[in-house]
Amino acid sequence: QVQLVESGGGLVQAGGSLRLSCEASGGTFSSYAMGWFRQAPGKEREFVAAMSRSGAGTAYADSVKGRFTISRDNAKNTVHLQMNSLKPEDTADYYCAAKRKVYTVRANDYEYWGQGTQVTVSS
Repeated sequence: QVQLVESGGGLVQAGGSLRLSCEASGGTFSSYAMGWFRQAPGKEREFVAAMSRSGAGTAYADSVKGRFTISRDNAKNTVHLQMNSLKPEDTADYYCAAKRKVYTVRANDYEYWGQGTQVTVSS
């Protein structure tokens, strides 16, 4: 059983930056592909970014490509999401998720989820 805990959310002005972190415990972190998803009020959860077990492979939603960067440190059991040039439409609860083997962009494929961290971008 893998436990995931996100941190780093907060309130930021449009154009600003935030760095989200997700710390994993209870499993072999390098065995899991990692993903970030977000859910805005009244909307469905959507894919943001994902990374392979080794870190060599990544995927991004078109809406964040060029602004967000996913990274991981397998030695520290952490995955990060660096968010730059934030926009009000990035406001959401952000969740990290883990799945065995290959990363995907589908939330239903992920087995383990954190509790989420809130990001609010003011205009």
